[in-house]
Order: sequence, then C-alpha cells, then structure tokens
Amino acid sequence: MKQEIVQIHSLEFLTNEILELTFISDYLSSVAKPGQFINILVGERYPLLRRPFSIFNVEGNKISIVFNVIGTGTKALARKRNGDTLDVLGPCGNSFLSFIDDSFDTAVFVGGGIGVAPFPFLTKHFPTEKKIVTYLGGRHKELIITKGLKNIKISTDDGSEGFNGTVLDLIKKDFQENNYRNIRFFLCGPTRMMKAVADFANEIGIECFASLECDMACGIGLCQGCNIEVLGGDKKYKLVCKDGTIFDTKTVRL
Repeated sequence: MKQEIVQIHSLEFLTNEILELTFISDYLSSVAKPGQFINILVGERYPLLRRPFSIFNVEGNKISIVFNVIGTGTKALARKRNGDTLDVLGPCGNSFLSFIDDSFDTAVFVGGGIGVAPFPFLTKHFPTEKKIVTYLGGRHKELIITKGLKNIKISTDDGSEGFNGTVLDLIKKDFQENNYRNIRFFLCGPTRMMKAVADFANEIGIECFASLECDMACGIGLCQGCNIEVLGGDKKYKLVCKDGTIFDTKTVRL
C-alpha cells in the first residue's frame, strides 16, 4: 500500500446516474486484488477526509472506480476532467480471493446498487472452473450496472427493469425454481440488503461473505472510525478497513 498522485484517464457515464472514473497507476494495477479498495482525497481543500471506493476494474495500467453523485465528495469527483490528478491511497483491505476454495462450485454474487463495484474485477479473476451467477438490485434501472459481469439477473424496486421487487425476493424465487447446490454467496451493497441476504443464506446453510460499507477516513486502521461488532471470539470489535472489508457474515453483526 502507498500514497500516490495519479492522472485521470477518463470519466464517463455508465448510466444516467452512475459514472466510471479511470486513472493511470502502474503500481496499483500491478498489486491490486479483487475486493480491495482505494481511499481518495477528492478535493484539495474540502472535503478534508478521504473517500473509499472499491476497485471496479483493472485494465493494463488503468484502474477504474464507479460512483453516483450523492454528496460533497462525489460532486467533487464528478467535476474532474481528463488529465486532472487525484491523491490516492491503496490498495486497502483484504480480497475476495482469500475466501475461494474447493468447497463450492457456484459463486452467487449479490450487488445492491453501486455495491456491484467490486464484482467486475472479481469476475475477471474468478477460477474458470467455477460457475458465477450475478444478482443485481436497485431502486430503479439507472442504478443497475452490468458491465463486466456474467449470468446476470436483475431486480428493481419500481419494476423499471427485470424482476419487480427486492433482490432477495428474486433470489428466493430462483432458489425455489432451481436446484442450486454447492454454492457460496458473495455480497456488497447497502447493509440492510446484505443482512437480509445473509440471514437467508444462514437459514438454508450456505456460507456467505460480504464486503461491508462504511465511512473509512484513513483506510489503514488509525482513526478507529469503522468498527464493527464481532460475534464470538476474543475481540468485541474489528475495523472494517483493516480487518476487512470482507467478512464471513456469521462472524459480525450487520
């Protein structure tokens, strides 16, 4: 992990609400792993704190992130132009690759809205002998990203694309209609969604691993601001940025 000043290569809309920002980094592109994140200082003076972004893709020496404009930090990012620079710290956190073994055959990716961010990079590096099924959920179709994903099933709360309902509703429907066996869940998205899917996975006896979302100002465990309660063990809390962001959902309180 290191801090560096990188140059923006491109900034483009993937949907009417979601942008993909790509920058150049020989270092990050050579060491980043699926599931890790980078912490970006989005403005020179304000906002003061860094913002965490999952690594969306790596192509050659180019790193991509995705975001929608919802606050001061993402508004500052959206104003960037090709050739501008960013202050980036990373790669931070652990990788989904640490939770892949021979005990399952099919990976079920579940992404809620912008929470789909780590899955294209993970899809690219997932073992080819394993099957991938990708469930995407969002309030409406403009929050659905399909770029770089496989075997996609879509749900929207308003029915503007795919199944009309929550992503968990769609998963339960499919699980009733298909004989899924020997699978493992991988999640990223709003905590409420991940808890609902994790509870379902626990009910049917399927392992589930989630990349948690929270504010991570430092990204390296110094500020102690991203703690999460641990279920069992010697520690009462762990830090999302340092000990995660990916956890076995049975070991933490979502």
